[in-house]
Amino acid sequence: MSYLSKLFICFMIFSFVGWCLEVLYGLVVLKRFVNRGFLIGPLCPLYGLGCVLLYLCLKDLANNPIILGISSILLCSVLEYSVSYILEKIFKTRWWDYTDMKFNINGRICLGLIVPFGILGLLVVYILFPYTLNVLNNISNLVIYVLAFVSLTVFTIDFIISCNVIKKFKNISKKPRDTTEEMAKFVRETIAKKLPFLKKEKKSSR
Repeated sequence: MSYLSKLFICFMIFSFVGWCLEVLYGLVVLKRFVNRGFLIGPLCPLYGLGCVLLYLCLKDLANNPIILGISSILLCSVLEYSVSYILEKIFKTRWWDYTDMKFNINGRICLGLIVPFGILGLLVVYILFPYTLNVLNNISNLVIYVLAFVSLTVFTIDFIISCNVIKKFKNISKKPRDTTEEMAKFVRETIAKKLPFLKKEKKSSR
């Protein structure tokens, strides 16, 4: 139970780190803030899930970095493609699209972007995950359980709200494309309508 709780905390930590990386990319490349996460909160579950799977599935390959790197590329590619496919089938929209890039597969994964997954796998297995687990191992089980429970509660609430809001989003384009920014705007406007105090703040600011 303690180990599972630590794994979930790791999932949350790396989901947040992934969100930060996506935001940083938007600020540097796109010159604007973009919430690229599936959830409303500052989390990208794909990163968290990917890091947890990399560690659990490939840690036994730690003594062979070449095989580990290749396996990381394969695992992350399958994960990214699968998540893209599932999200599109459920919500009829995409959070990322590589159609305009060379060597892409249905716009879901791209050769130029999956190669770094090999480096990510090495970092996760050799450094990031062991270090994070080591820190958590020095924390009492009671605190770990509380952190895991609070994190799970927040994640579940965010997940339910996000799904209910995003299901109402209509992608008017018939072609596959990245609709992240449109969805983020739609989510903000939808939540603002549901929370009366946000409207009061807007009126009082005039």
